Amino acid sequence: MTSLSSGESAAHPDRIDTSRPHPARMYDYFLGGKDNYEVDQRAAEQFMKSAPEVREGVLANRHFMHRAVRHVVAEGGVRQILDVGTGLPTEPNVHQIARSVAPGTRVAYVDNDPIVATHSRALADDPDTAVVLADLRDPRSILDHPEVRAVIDFDRPVALLLVAVVHFVADAQDPAGIVATLRDALPAGSYLVLSHATGDVHEDRREDAAAVYNKATASLNLRSHAAVLDLFGDFSLVEPGLVRVTDWRPEEARRPDAPPIGIYGGVARKDA
Repeated sequence: MTSLSSGESAAHPDRIDTSRPHPARMYDYFLGGKDNYEVDQRAAEQFMKSAPEVREGVLANRHFMHRAVRHVVAEGGVRQILDVGTGLPTEPNVHQIARSVAPGTRVAYVDNDPIVATHSRALADDPDTAVVLADLRDPRSILDHPEVRAVIDFDRPVALLLVAVVHFVADAQDPAGIVATLRDALPAGSYLVLSHATGDVHEDRREDAAAVYNKATASLNLRSHAAVLDLFGDFSLVEPGLVRVTDWRPEEARRPDAPPIGIYGGVARKDA
């Protein structure tokens, strides 16, 4: 999961802002990681007061990504993955999951945070993996980036991962247009894996939760099921469609007392 700093230009993804909470570092804190600062920890703790299930939510989102990657590689036959908004790496990461199914799968990680890029390069240093500094709000800079092009062949099927990142793009920044630009660059047989936070599940708490990110480097934009569904365009959703991440092909039964998770997830294929 990346951050999109409202105060920084998409043309300068190499700037680091450590004065405000950072969504990627907050996400790392939720996951129990160590790559975060006190400012991130305070914001994360405040967020958990409004959404106490957030730690279960980010783990559920992570497990959704694991299952989705295995699906597109094992069942979809994809051998190259473009992960935009990768966030701070947590093992197993995308290349490790994919290569456990199909060794040699090529992966390009994209994030706009230099801290993320540094950690990602340390975890994935091989010719079949690229780590690129670029911003989701400038999709052409991603598609045209020479390091992305060195790993990803856009004439062959690609799995595009937008996992827990589009909800950091404000409506005024045209998230639908951004995702469409990326989708349109993919050939037939490609896949879109996308998850997105929603206020549909806990409507009474959505404003308090989103307010925490008003002081962070990116706002949190909760969207409805219909709005998230639109992001898939004319791609064909695979079963079970766009559902809560906990309900997308679960491998284990959930605890009866588990809280509902306000994150939608889906996998869709680009047909001929």
